[in-house]
Amino acid sequence: MKLEEFDYDLPKELIAQVPSQQRDHCRLMVLNRETGSIEHRHFYDIKDYLRPGDCLVLNDSKVIPARLYGRKAGTGAHIELLLIKRLEGDRWESMVKPGKRLKEGDTVVFGREALEFDEEKSGENGSAETGDFFRAHIEGICNENDGTRVIRFEYSGIFMERLEELGTMPLPPYIERAADSSDRDRYQNVYSRIDGSVACPTAGLHFTEELLKEIKDMGVTLAFVTLHVGIGTFRPVKCENVEDHKMHFEEYSISRENADIINDAIDQGRRIVSVGTTSTRTLESAAVLDEVTGNYHVQAGHNSTGIFIYPGYEFKVIDALITNFHLPKSTLIMLISAFYDREKILEAYREAVKEKYMFFSYGDAMLIE
Repeated sequence: MKLEEFDYDLPKELIAQVPSQQRDHCRLMVLNRETGSIEHRHFYDIKDYLRPGDCLVLNDSKVIPARLYGRKAGTGAHIELLLIKRLEGDRWESMVKPGKRLKEGDTVVFGREALEFDEEKSGENGSAETGDFFRAHIEGICNENDGTRVIRFEYSGIFMERLEELGTMPLPPYIERAADSSDRDRYQNVYSRIDGSVACPTAGLHFTEELLKEIKDMGVTLAFVTLHVGIGTFRPVKCENVEDHKMHFEEYSISRENADIINDAIDQGRRIVSVGTTSTRTLESAAVLDEVTGNYHVQAGHNSTGIFIYPGYEFKVIDALITNFHLPKSTLIMLISAFYDREKILEAYREAVKEKYMFFSYGDAMLIE
């Protein structure tokens, strides 16, 4: 299967740069796999397509303010860090820009120490003497080509509190503006609770607390899984043959309580409606065959997954999928093409372009049922 088979033309002006004014007022395209029909609605109409007894599965991972701007100690050079993955303790895998400026043994300073360079001070002491400091020490090179490094943080106070103070939200590269204070709220799902993602599971951005309550009052069950979204979501597929692509591993967990909620729905023949490709990959990664019932159940616990879903994959758990519109030639458009049909997905995308839907993280939504 060739990468070009998942390409489509997208005018740049349809790439959403800001979220809709109200979360649930974005547009919703509904694809019915049985009839092949396409409907155009708004996201608050999602209630019309959910049924009492459905199990709605959401990823509750929380986006951390993973982008940091600092200065190289000694020279004052501007440095940008994007935290990718926590390793152990205060060590992280991180992307750095410009990568060539940072070698093993270098240090990047943030906050008051970084400001000292603007004040033509040394940056080696000053605020550090007051006990207020936040630094990143370069301990190793992961990949010279993409600028990934192993870094160790040294800081005063509590790490996550300092990161909240100094970091910014890691908006994806196709959003061509700097993150501002509003993104702290809008690039985060209302039900997010567990720190760890460096990209938002954006299919959930359209839900409000009020809409979720209305859905629960309909008799829909909510279940939560956690998959911390990594930088791999931004990395393009470069292999000509899709099958040759290797996914980056991401950590996920499912509590026993939530696994029981999902498995009870499966055994009772109720639909599993997955919110987003991350929830989907979690459920499908955790699926194990129950020899007694003959159904696939999800296994509780903590694990990591590099599952790559593309056409030909047989889904084991999910029955319907709420998602956004995805990049051309991306692993995400391959996943939804596996869930429905590649040609029909591309046809729907062409109609979305014609109807001027907004695309990607802050864009409109799609339900495939």
